[in-house]
Amino acid sequence: MAPVSERIWDTATYDAASADLLTRELGVSAIIARLLCIRGLDDPDRAGRFLSPSLSDLHDPFQLTDMALAIERIQSAVANRERIAIHGDYDVDGVTSTVILRRALEMLGADVIHFIPERVRDGYGLQIPALDRLHAEGVRLVISVDCGIRAAEAARHATTLGLDLIITDHHEPDDALPPALAVINPKRRDCPYPDKDLAGVGVALKVVQALCLRSDHTGWLPAFVKIAALGTLADMVPLTGENRVIAKLGLGMLSTGPHRVGLRSLLEVCGLSGKEIDGYHVGFVIGPRINAAGRMSTPDIAARLLLASDETMADEARRLAELLDSENLRRRAEEAAIVAEARAAVDSDLDIGSRPIIVVAGDNWHRGVIGIVASKLVDALQRPVIVLSKDGDTAHGSCRSIPSFNMLAALESCPEVMTAFGGHKQAAGLTLPSSRIFELRARVNAHADQYLQKDDFTRRVSVDGVLTFGSITEEVVSDLAALSPFGIGNPRPIFMASAVEIVDGPRVLKERHLKMSFRQNGKVMRGIAWRAADRAQFVAANRDAIDVAFSVEQDIWRGERYLQLNVTDFRAPHG
Repeated sequence: MAPVSERIWDTATYDAASADLLTRELGVSAIIARLLCIRGLDDPDRAGRFLSPSLSDLHDPFQLTDMALAIERIQSAVANRERIAIHGDYDVDGVTSTVILRRALEMLGADVIHFIPERVRDGYGLQIPALDRLHAEGVRLVISVDCGIRAAEAARHATTLGLDLIITDHHEPDDALPPALAVINPKRRDCPYPDKDLAGVGVALKVVQALCLRSDHTGWLPAFVKIAALGTLADMVPLTGENRVIAKLGLGMLSTGPHRVGLRSLLEVCGLSGKEIDGYHVGFVIGPRINAAGRMSTPDIAARLLLASDETMADEARRLAELLDSENLRRRAEEAAIVAEARAAVDSDLDIGSRPIIVVAGDNWHRGVIGIVASKLVDALQRPVIVLSKDGDTAHGSCRSIPSFNMLAALESCPEVMTAFGGHKQAAGLTLPSSRIFELRARVNAHADQYLQKDDFTRRVSVDGVLTFGSITEEVVSDLAALSPFGIGNPRPIFMASAVEIVDGPRVLKERHLKMSFRQNGKVMRGIAWRAADRAQFVAANRDAIDVAFSVEQDIWRGERYLQLNVTDFRAPHG
């Protein structure tokens, strides 16, 4: 199946009067006012807090259902020196959640340990064997982070062991909550908390915030926000509301420092020491290295590194950071091999490639990377994807979806096919007997046939309006940076320029990308189109006049700073 190349350009609309009001009230440029209105921030107060968030914008954590009950039990455990265990998850969200809650409890004087399951050995989430192990180590209170919301059986087992269990999570709950002492999740149907889109580390941060409030240590909070920003940005949650506060402020602190020895060593190995760290660096440089521990070996490597705070641990921290780097290289090699096998199966087997949902399986594909493989297939094919690794009679899968399709609902349409599943609308995981893979493919596609339309498979580009080359200045780019970090819920602004001329190129780079220079009304701009080598012929054929959808970025080459177009798409001139 060839990648989809034609895209629909959707030009955003906004209320000009509201934009004028923002310009007058906030003193922002017309471009920024337009973008704020397009993103639904047409109220000056909300727009102002979006542009300049502060810790005071964080909601009262005690608005979360069960928070007061949980904090009372945690404080009792700390005071009575009962052993507490933080039960985490093996991705960036889960690791950072574990780190901030453990560190907060240590600072309060708690007897605290942590446990993060290993993907292959322990499986996903809160499991009975892990609770048995923690009970044997003298634990009296278990606090889950980024997991547990569907672990009813494990919660009942905790009760039989005499363990108190506090669940903190952000995944979608079942109709019935697990029978735990406290369940903190903004997605609870009975939870009045105003921000429902927190990452797992965001929920953990709310527990830390509540502990800081109750213990009169609110000055501790910024250091925890810095680590929470890593998990928030890596977990692909909407960067609005509290997530934006966490991400924006956290990135600022990551850029300026100072840092404890563990985080400092990680930034050094990533080549980011002393640099301004943005969402790209977290998503594509720092995050993959933290994730690599859980994908390829043990997530405890990443947790131990981020928990390292004593300068006497400098050599150990450096060793752990370098180990994460090497595991990430190994992850990339595994990922490339599986992507190639999966694409071959999609292209050669009509039963796989012709369906609305791609369900592809392979023997002993590395379970640590199948989620990334699924994401890459979604990007290439513009279809929901389930990638399954068969290990004898059992298959483990990761699902990724397109924006218009609820993958979790597709799994919920056939629960009897699987032994376990859970997740979000856009990303989920599952386990099932290998013998039922064909049935799974048929059932989820039958569900998809009811909801997916032809246009859902067409890539769309959301354009924030026209920006002529003459309007692109250093000041405009600086203004645009105030809207960052970009991601879900706050996309990087994409503009359109019509009937521009290509005066140099297109040249193919590394067999994947296109580099060229454009001219409009006498002004020349450099541009690069990532992963667009397959469009080279089309671009060359329209070099005299072509429409370009692009974002603007600042680049540095050999000490020279210049503005560059990051090209999202091309089309023949319209109108």
